[in-house]
Amino acid sequence: MTDRLAEHAPPDMAALREPRDRSAHNTLVLVVFTAITNLADGVIKMALPLIATTLTASPAAVAAVSMTLTLPWLLTALHVGVLVDRFDRRKLLWLANSMRLLTLVALLFAQFSGAITLSLLLVGGAVLGIAEVIALTSAMALTPTAVGPRWRERANAWITGAETVCNEFCGPFVGGLLVAAGSAFALGATAAGYVLGTVVLVFLVGRFRVPRSVDRAPESVSRQIGSGLRYLWRQRLLRLMALVLTVLCSCWGAWLALMPLMATTLLRLDAREYGVLLSALGIGGLVGALTVTTVNRLIGRRWALFADLVGTFAMVATPVLTTELWILAGGAFLGGMGGTLWAVNSRTIAQYLVAPEMMGRYSAVARLFSWGAMPVGAGVVGLLAEFFGMRAAFIVFAVAVLITVPAFLRTVTPQVLADVEEAKRRQLAEAAS
Repeated sequence: MTDRLAEHAPPDMAALREPRDRSAHNTLVLVVFTAITNLADGVIKMALPLIATTLTASPAAVAAVSMTLTLPWLLTALHVGVLVDRFDRRKLLWLANSMRLLTLVALLFAQFSGAITLSLLLVGGAVLGIAEVIALTSAMALTPTAVGPRWRERANAWITGAETVCNEFCGPFVGGLLVAAGSAFALGATAAGYVLGTVVLVFLVGRFRVPRSVDRAPESVSRQIGSGLRYLWRQRLLRLMALVLTVLCSCWGAWLALMPLMATTLLRLDAREYGVLLSALGIGGLVGALTVTTVNRLIGRRWALFADLVGTFAMVATPVLTTELWILAGGAFLGGMGGTLWAVNSRTIAQYLVAPEMMGRYSAVARLFSWGAMPVGAGVVGLLAEFFGMRAAFIVFAVAVLITVPAFLRTVTPQVLADVEEAKRRQLAEAAS
């Protein structure tokens, strides 16, 4: 009888205090690291193409420099996922920052010596792109180890907010200012940011390598990639989330690719008005990060996820229906807010469901679906707009979002999410024992 009561007794507060203290400390470290490195990433995404414009007048060549920063997600993400599941994840973050730093030092030296070329920018962009894949995959896989299950939703909210604000909002703005002050200054300041991020990681508490049996030889890379993809496909909830995310991110890629032309021609927005429209995305993302816990409590995780379908639909449908700036900005705001609500909740769900030894490969596949879909959406919307017009192109993407709604409602049910909460309770019990 005593054993049975002890089994159901509340967790010892002393047992919970240490994980809570460590979780709060590690959350702060991860948020600071994310903010610094994503600000630097945002600066680089603005700076390298601008430097390229001083070397060539070819639009294709300048676009190629931008592409080198994102193409590694399509080419290397799955292999990086295996790497993250094999090695210490904090050391991989250090490796990624070292790659970034060495690349920027080389570019800075070339800039000072007058030896910088388009080829060097292309190579440098590719290395920086690969480093970003390693860094973001490692950081996502590391979070469940660094932060206890009770505090992960809050940690994911702050980390996602830091990513959104620094990479998409502040980074390009700061990058433009730094490049205006001088290309060498922009590269040097970015390198300093990566150095600071490397130092911040020292303060993480814990061990971040997945333990493995010494008796079992490691699987080959191709076999591990295959097992990661099969794992995702067999998990109905995670599979549905990945497929829906592919559609949503393709809509984002389409909106970001076509809106500059549509804003300046069909909608006749000036530079200030277009700035308001873009700012609405970042503000929506920040509001989503700040309110996700409250939104989940008020309407539940299911409808918080569904809010991204509503927000993305609003973002791509409003340009079809109106030329009124504030309605367009409202659609962009809802898209940004919904995107953050989805990102926080999907990460939290995955951290409760995915085994630690699979987290690197899952994180890589999740990013592959999201980041990989954006250039696909940009390409498709360009072709549609070329042959059928810009409004017709956005109608196609709005319809694509609507098609995902029945599958989402059938799969993301209250019972399925109750199973997620049960997994959370099991992890809490293990952390307290």
